[in-house]
Amino acid sequence: MRDPRSVIIKPVVSEKSYQLIESNKYVFQVDPRAGKEEIKDAVESIFKVRVVGVNTMHRVGKIKKQGRTQGRTSAMKKAIVTLAQGDKIEFFESK
Repeated sequence: MRDPRSVIIKPVVSEKSYQLIESNKYVFQVDPRAGKEEIKDAVESIFKVRVVGVNTMHRVGKIKKQGRTQGRTSAMKKAIVTLAQGDKIEFFESK
């Protein structure tokens, strides 16, 4: 089993992710090779909470142009983690 801190890369901080906190869901950027069980175990061990469900999605990198120069944004994998009733992650609560 890998180190939990290598599975969870960083939290996703956006307006939509903060709206999901009201329904006890938190969004993280995760390692693209991580599975749902591995993500669940990592969140439970890092934040000491109970995870009820994990939904994952891949975001494909987009092509960006600026004048004649062309580049690509990086692809990433996001995980929406649903916590048990009454559990919360303090990191997200301090706005």
